[in-house]
Amino acid sequence: MLFRMYTRWVERKGFKISIIDYQPGDEAGIKSVTFTANGEYAHGYLKTENGVHRLVRISPFNASGKRHTSFASVFVYPELDKEIKIDIDDKDLRIDVFRASGAGGQHVNKTSSAVRITHLPSRIVVQCQQEKSQHRNKEMAMKVLKAKLYQLEKLKQDEKMHELHESKDEIAWGSQIRSYVLQPYQMVKDHRINLEIGNVYNVLDGAIDPFIEGVLLS
Repeated sequence: MLFRMYTRWVERKGFKISIIDYQPGDEAGIKSVTFTANGEYAHGYLKTENGVHRLVRISPFNASGKRHTSFASVFVYPELDKEIKIDIDDKDLRIDVFRASGAGGQHVNKTSSAVRITHLPSRIVVQCQQEKSQHRNKEMAMKVLKAKLYQLEKLKQDEKMHELHESKDEIAWGSQIRSYVLQPYQMVKDHRINLEIGNVYNVLDGAIDPFIEGVLLS
């Protein structure tokens, strides 16, 4: 739901979205997805979405129809300016190639074009499998890796690296920035600014500007 919400928001803004990596869930849904959003002030807007999001609904995957609570963690990184140099030593990288597959494991490629890059010192892992060319996938994965390393260094300078690592594992009650409740009532609440909106489906269709603007102005 969150991925669709963000893609709809990007469309509403007239921005361009490109999917870099898409990992379907083991049984259903999405395990993880990495994408770029290109447009004026895109990072300035989307950085307010960093954090844990909580969804409460009747799960369509639960035969008994019970209410289900799930959490999703969102991380937003800036795209690096070409003038910013990030030096990466080849010996610090482990590069794996594998066969790319579509959602649900369909359309498996006959060649190993997908690329996974592990930066050993930071243990950051990025991968790309959307392009047909292994070279292009590697290029895109390196671009994402450099952006993540840049952000990591920036956080170190701000003495927030520890806070970032703590938040990555703390996807639980009390840590969310926003809740999307579809059952037993309908309400979206941003816990940082105490903003509540009752039209949940409009929000999930990309109408998140009130939350973004509220956080930016707070």
